[in-house]
Amino acid sequence: MLTKPDIQNNRIVACLQDAYRLPVNQVTFLPLGADQNTAVYRAVADDGTQYFVKLRRGVFDETAVTLPRFLSERGIKQVIAPVAANMGKPWASLGALKLIVYPYVEGHNGFEVCLSDRQWRDLGIALKRIHTAVVPRVLARHIKRETYSPRWREKVKRFLESAEDGVLDDPVAARLAAFLRAEQDEILDLVGRAERLVLALRGRSPEFVLCHSDIHAGNILIDTNDNLHIVDRDNPIMAPKERDLMFVGGGQGFAGHTAQEEEALFYEGYGQTQIDPVGLAYYRYERIIEDIVVFCEQLFLTDEGKEDREQSLRYLTSNFLPGGTIEIARASDKASRGR
Repeated sequence: MLTKPDIQNNRIVACLQDAYRLPVNQVTFLPLGADQNTAVYRAVADDGTQYFVKLRRGVFDETAVTLPRFLSERGIKQVIAPVAANMGKPWASLGALKLIVYPYVEGHNGFEVCLSDRQWRDLGIALKRIHTAVVPRVLARHIKRETYSPRWREKVKRFLESAEDGVLDDPVAARLAAFLRAEQDEILDLVGRAERLVLALRGRSPEFVLCHSDIHAGNILIDTNDNLHIVDRDNPIMAPKERDLMFVGGGQGFAGHTAQEEEALFYEGYGQTQIDPVGLAYYRYERIIEDIVVFCEQLFLTDEGKEDREQSLRYLTSNFLPGGTIEIARASDKASRGR
């Protein structure tokens, strides 16, 4: 979220003092991320200790905070565990919001810096450890499982229909509607390709592993010691490993290496593995469709944000650029058919 939400800083400070017993007297909003349901802050305690504070509205999945703690306790150092609040719970409530606290790690995300060869290997090592983690049953039963749901595909069709109707007052929404009209055939082709691949996947029984589900450049943090961290575990899922592997070489905001170089370095860390090309192509299409829907929901259904709205439109349209995610997804689709 780039625009500060309508909540007073003193309420956040009071929650940190009451729920976490942290001697914090100041918090600063950080204009980071594209998620309109998440706002983040830096909090500073009396002794100078800094904390990263996340405010989350809407549906709250407890596994988004219990899983990082579990993985961190298993020695996966690239995962940052949340700080425990009173009674040991890794979150607190602030009205209708959930407040989560993490140690503050100074650094830059993968949009801002290029990952080094070593950091790509470290990412591979970390994801392999996550994918092979044995999650306790009491925790696993709360993690959603892949169903290949058509909801994103159905929603994008409805947004294409609504883009044909009426005049929009908001200039960003109006530009989005015009863009959707111009790219309607392209988007419907993506939907058709994803639906074809789903039919193939439903006849298979792949191993489901613990997936992060959102390993794009913005969720990789490089600290001041050049160590790599994986952040934002808001949507964990049990799914085929291709759910995460699609991001590597998938045009997901990383710079400094070609797609082929990303894959070569990553798999040096991850190790040899059999990749289902059909699953990889499906998830790349589905990710694009989901992004379109998420940004349409923000720009058509709300008037929230200022800088956020322009950024969201840029993110959406960037999928269609030469060498972008659509082009990469189609290449994966072609490879899955052996031609």
